[in-house]
Order: sequence, then C-alpha cells, then structure tokens
Amino acid sequence: MALALVHHLAIAKNVPLHLIAGWLQPMGEHLIIEFVPKTDEKVKLLLQNRKDIFDKYDLENFKTIFANTYQVVKEEKVGNTDRVLFLMKRK
Repeated sequence: MALALVHHLAIAKNVPLHLIAGWLQPMGEHLIIEFVPKTDEKVKLLLQNRKDIFDKYDLENFKTIFANTYQVVKEEKVGNTDRVLFLMKRK
C-alpha cells in the first residue's frame, strides 16, 4: 500500500514518479496507491514555501509512468476530493 505517500516523495523530496514506480515494483504483485493532485490542500501546503517546478506532476503523467510497470485493475475517486485510488497489478 502506498497511501498518502507519492505526493510527499514527489513534491517534498523531488523524487521523480518513474523512480517511485521502480522502487515500488519489486515489493509485491499488487499495489494500492493514491494519487494526490496539486489541487489538494496537503499538496498546496507542501508547495507554499517553494517554487512549483513540478510541471509533470499530474494524474495523466502518473498513469502513463505507472503503466510501464503496472496494469490498472481499478481506479476510483476518493469521496468529494480530487484524490484517486488505484489497484494495480505488476506486469
């Protein structure tokens, strides 16, 4: 499970999405992961004191990058937010 993790690695620690996908890939056949977009209050907090250099941090790029190592089994929006949960299976 990688819930409320990707935005901390990508935004707070400058880890590119492809490295996150590669790091998670050997940990198991299935992955439950949450994408938290820039519109989310938590991401806005991470960006409030720094320049937004993360032009490729968006849902479409996330899906494209993770599609290299995973097949999306299920995708579901989280309640009344812009967050998205994914169930993925390693290719």
